[in-house]
Amino acid sequence: MADLQTGELARYGRWLKRSVGAAFRIGIGNAAGKLLWADGNAAEPLVRSLAICLAQPRDSKVGMRRLPIDDATPIYVCPVVLPENAGDGWLLALPDDNAPPTGIALDELAETMSDVAATLADGSRLNAEMDVLAAELAERYEELHLFYDIDRHLAKQDLGTEVLQDLLKSCAEQLNADVACFVRPAENVTVSATHLSKPIHNLDLVLVEMRGDLFRFVSSSRATVVINGMDDSRRAYIFTDMPYKVLACPVFQGLEMPAMLTLLNHVDKPDFTNSDRRLGEVMAHQISNVMHMGEMFAQMRRFTEQMAAALIEAVEAKDPYTRGHSERVHQLSLRIGQALHLRNEEMENLHWGSLLHDVGKIGIPDAVLCKPGRLTNDEFTFIKVHPERSYEILRHVDRLKGAIGGARHHQEKFDGSGYPHGLRGTDIPLLARVIAVADTYDSITSSRAYRAGSTHEAAVKEMQRVRGTQLDPELLDIFLRICEDDPALLVKLGIRREWDDR
Repeated sequence: MADLQTGELARYGRWLKRSVGAAFRIGIGNAAGKLLWADGNAAEPLVRSLAICLAQPRDSKVGMRRLPIDDATPIYVCPVVLPENAGDGWLLALPDDNAPPTGIALDELAETMSDVAATLADGSRLNAEMDVLAAELAERYEELHLFYDIDRHLAKQDLGTEVLQDLLKSCAEQLNADVACFVRPAENVTVSATHLSKPIHNLDLVLVEMRGDLFRFVSSSRATVVINGMDDSRRAYIFTDMPYKVLACPVFQGLEMPAMLTLLNHVDKPDFTNSDRRLGEVMAHQISNVMHMGEMFAQMRRFTEQMAAALIEAVEAKDPYTRGHSERVHQLSLRIGQALHLRNEEMENLHWGSLLHDVGKIGIPDAVLCKPGRLTNDEFTFIKVHPERSYEILRHVDRLKGAIGGARHHQEKFDGSGYPHGLRGTDIPLLARVIAVADTYDSITSSRAYRAGSTHEAAVKEMQRVRGTQLDPELLDIFLRICEDDPALLVKLGIRREWDDR
């Protein structure tokens, strides 16, 4: 124990000393026979007195007792609970033969000792309560941290395996579990994350076994299963030869249990607690929400894809010579986006923006859209309106709002001479600049009623000519590198090469 001469015990010792004056030598000792505090130079006789206390039975209800040291000298003792989790101890009051008489009554000494002992007991009890409260707060912190991670992941639109894995990683870290695993046997799905205290060399085998008897047992019981002890009778027939502590929580969808969340620990780690069980069940519930939301997003995506296909079909039905244009621009744009290492959300927006960049052409008269020759100024005005029409169509669909910038501004030019708003340079949204490169390339290489599509080499020459005026030079360079590194892409898109005409 630390030296308490100037610490907590000194305060109580001085209180007792001031109360009894010079008539007594005061000390405080522990149940191991160590003198923890003494007034002045009285340590040696108090140590001898403390040894007598240790031979006596402790009874906190008795209060102060008189114990004989020898035939002539008594010692007055009172049991106490020491602070700072130091355990049981004793208050000691040894009459000082050399002190002048003070007239202090023994009942006053007893009352003072009882007061000090009671105060020490209250302090110890409060400290214990504070320790419990601190532990509970720590648990609540873990819960709040886990809930924050859950909310952060649920805010993502992509609720696939990647999000599940992130959730499992958070779960393993917050619960200090070696493995967190989600299994859905009917669909042969297993997603796991590790926070290993030491390696698990047969982890694949463990994950496979989870999908068998353990899943069936949890499914049958429809309740969380905790197996800490190696001698647990359930271990033999639901988790054979796997020396790990297990916490398995059912994941419900309505009345069905299609999946399970499992936490594993090595046997030398602490047991799973009720707090771990509660947090595991919270996580299982949230994973159920993820599954439900994932299904909803999948349905929404299918609907959006069907709607997009219908819109593209409507546009291309008006102009058969542009059939396939939207899909080709889409493929080229995504390749540029991948080369830029765009985030998932940005790639999603680029996906829809590139597919639907020309959807506003639905409102252009057929005579203008399909005219085989040069357009008049009035006719070109109709064409220039189509990005704004695209905006008007897309802005009503929440799922497509991130795609609006790409579709609305793909006709802007890098030097500010484009439409509809004359944006310049990097003021043009990045996705719009990407689509502009892909759109320009496909417009040059696609055949029309009045001309055949140009070769790749001719398109590159023309695009280099408008480098920095119409097109973003950096994005153009990236696109040209993609074409150079992946000639199969051009074959896939049906692009002619110079040597094809020879």
